[in-house]
Amino acid sequence: MISSRFTRTLIACSVLFAATAQAFTPPVPEIAAKAYYLTDFQSGTQLAARDPDMRVEPASLTKLMTAYVVFKAVKEGKIKLDQQLTVSQRGWKTEGSRMFLDPKQPATVDQLIKGMIVQSGNDACVTLAEAIAGSEDVFAQLMNHEAQRLGMTGTHFMNSTGLPDPNHYMTVGDLAKIAAAIIRDYPEFYPIYSMKEFTYNKIRQPNRNLLLYRDPNVDGMKTGHTNSAGFNLVASTHRDGRRLISVVVGTTGDEVRANESAKLLNWGVQFFDTPKVFTARQTVTSSQVYKGATDKINVGFLADQFVSVPKGEGSKLTTQVNLQSPLIAPIKQGQQLGTVKVLSQGKPVAEYPLVALENVEEGGFFTRLIDTIKLWFKR
Repeated sequence: MISSRFTRTLIACSVLFAATAQAFTPPVPEIAAKAYYLTDFQSGTQLAARDPDMRVEPASLTKLMTAYVVFKAVKEGKIKLDQQLTVSQRGWKTEGSRMFLDPKQPATVDQLIKGMIVQSGNDACVTLAEAIAGSEDVFAQLMNHEAQRLGMTGTHFMNSTGLPDPNHYMTVGDLAKIAAAIIRDYPEFYPIYSMKEFTYNKIRQPNRNLLLYRDPNVDGMKTGHTNSAGFNLVASTHRDGRRLISVVVGTTGDEVRANESAKLLNWGVQFFDTPKVFTARQTVTSSQVYKGATDKINVGFLADQFVSVPKGEGSKLTTQVNLQSPLIAPIKQGQQLGTVKVLSQGKPVAEYPLVALENVEEGGFFTRLIDTIKLWFKR
């Protein structure tokens, strides 16, 4: 007969093994690409990468930034979606992929945007660039300005199309940043990236992103190809309330870039979770305020905060709050007052800035005087 003590030991070992198995994350699958990057959109966490800071030729992935600048111009009213533009001789003669604009027939900005995204039309890019900035060269300066603002430190643009130039480069990490920026800042335009085809001038062209046809969860974003760059793809999947963005560059073919991107996205979906750890405007902690119109302030976040962890680790998360001390009024809403670490089994996995959830104005003369005395004794 098996003793009860042995049985308890066996059960304990089984539970430990199950927990260990649940937490196991297999290594990133072998990806046949020059460089790659996988990020979680909600948390902003890099899940996997190869050579994330290496300069690469983006080819038509350049058009992610071209589109970002165009979207900004539309939102600011510099151009309108129903505005008609005529392609210049330079735009009409631009080599590479095109939407087949006719110099004798104007196209609307809306049509040009779809031609740029779905058909990867270089003629559309040049036409939009010249309308917004006067010339493609000046438009490239706008692209570089936005790249700098978004923290894309490994990027430099020479044109709006992605045609090869020695001084035109990006990194896979920066490509993930611009993809996330489009989804975050211009969600009204993002559905265009899921269009499987677009017809202009009686010419129907399919979207070259093969994952749109194979995976219903993939809803964007952009392909790129030149002989020197190889076959590139930025893809995004939205599954179970999560969004992942993959970047794969320098592959050997259309099928290869789709297959390798799918492997990367599926690995991220299957082996990671993205729990929401803090809700916008929810009080994480409260703290005493000196010299203020009120003596307490609520501290938390102005936006939801997410963390990426291996599957099964979400329920094991703990937090560690570190506030500045003392807190002295005036304090403005959104002002950073400390940090909070998120830990998994005692190991930090993320750190976020804690901010004031409301304003605290400076108190009256006697309040400030009394609190000055209190602070003197706290030294």
